[in-house]
Amino acid sequence: MGLYNYTLFLLFWLCIISQGFLAKGVFGLGCNWGSRSTHPLPPRIVVQLLKDNGFNKVKLFEADPAALMALGRSSIEVMVGIPNDLLASLASNVNHAVSWVSQNVSTFISKNGVNIRYVAVGNEPFLKSYNDMFTQSTFPALQNIQAALIKAGLGRQVKATVPLNADVYQSDSGLPSGGDFRPDIHDQMMAIIKFLNQNGAPIAINIYPFLSLDADPNFPKEFAFFNGSAQPVVDGSKTYTNVMDANFDTLVSALEKNGFGSMPIIIGEIGWPTDGSSNANVKNAQRFNQGLFDRIIKGQGTPKRSTPPDIYVFGLLDEDAKSIQPGNFERHWGIFNYDGSLKYPLNLGSGKSLVAAKGVKYLPQQWCVMSPQASTSDPNFAQSMNNACTYADCTSISPGSSCGNLDPMANASYAFNMYYQTMDQRKDACQFNNLSMITKIDPSPSQGSCKFEIMIDLGKHETNSTPLAAPLMMMNSMVMLVSSFMVIILLSGWI
Repeated sequence: MGLYNYTLFLLFWLCIISQGFLAKGVFGLGCNWGSRSTHPLPPRIVVQLLKDNGFNKVKLFEADPAALMALGRSSIEVMVGIPNDLLASLASNVNHAVSWVSQNVSTFISKNGVNIRYVAVGNEPFLKSYNDMFTQSTFPALQNIQAALIKAGLGRQVKATVPLNADVYQSDSGLPSGGDFRPDIHDQMMAIIKFLNQNGAPIAINIYPFLSLDADPNFPKEFAFFNGSAQPVVDGSKTYTNVMDANFDTLVSALEKNGFGSMPIIIGEIGWPTDGSSNANVKNAQRFNQGLFDRIIKGQGTPKRSTPPDIYVFGLLDEDAKSIQPGNFERHWGIFNYDGSLKYPLNLGSGKSLVAAKGVKYLPQQWCVMSPQASTSDPNFAQSMNNACTYADCTSISPGSSCGNLDPMANASYAFNMYYQTMDQRKDACQFNNLSMITKIDPSPSQGSCKFEIMIDLGKHETNSTPLAAPLMMMNSMVMLVSSFMVIILLSGWI
């Protein structure tokens, strides 16, 4: 056969093979990579973790230079986010948008070979809990970012969109077919959707069956899962057996009702946490995410849309510095632990399973615990616990969590150790009014899933900082003004 025909033959089979991989689930997976961690995995290890597990799409919540550089020439498709606190500035002046695109998109594409495909303008800006703080700035910011992308010659390559919470739409009938956008933001939504449609961009929506279940004690638990035994919801000729399909098709109905029935949809966030509440546990998370991955692998759509949407699982890794205002579970959404170790097995199809991160370096195998000679009746006990949990993550000892059944001394040991590890095992970080000591014996309970952590070694060791002073500088990204045990129900979208 001639060279030309032979080349076409090879290209044909490469396409067939690549489509086979997509169908079998080796590729075609997306996830969210958050950065709210006191001891983050090195970006190069995270990128390798993505590759090893077949993730070819990733969403970043901000333009983190280290993450973007690590993603360079990886071929992984990137959605780079713009935090809500930048929306007002971007909306007020197109030059600010031009500067942002130049610094965070154009440069990384041209110099580092990052495969940026989307810019996420804000994150759930129309949440009811924001009290209209971003309602007026979101659409102008989207317009200016799109104009900046066009000016940079990236208008076709990179699409700007707005990740939205599912509470932007609702159904007065309680059925997906009754879907429409919230009356208070209907005009803004129509402006955004029309603009996205004109520029060939998708609408991105975040769907959280877990939040629906966790917020409503009367919610039918089995309806939250893909293999549940809940009574199906019949809507005309359509039958719904799980909340994700029903929620997604409520959005489809809302789009149809307003003249955009064929608009592409991305599910920007969906997942299940493993700790922080009674519903957030490994068993439920594995059940939900395996069902989700099975759908992605099979290319399964919903009753109203047979074509599957792009789905970004939330999230890749646990983040111990996230705000817990929505609930203690906020720090435990990862399908991997903070260090990239496995939480539970997931079948990725074609004989593939999740694999852990490689090359992770840890601090020495030692823990800070409550001294056997100390007593919980010590007048300094309560204050010491409070100090530790103010600056470190104690969500796992909250009621209903993985370490929620520890006795008071073990509770204190957990809290002291989390602070000690968060402070990179500095000697002065295990000084709690003579209540604590350092041990080389793992204090984790022999039964159950409670684990006393050892943090990643970031190369930060002994300093002259005084106890409890360094955290104020080191953890300025934490939103820790609320108690580590406080759980506030987040208003999610319809079911």
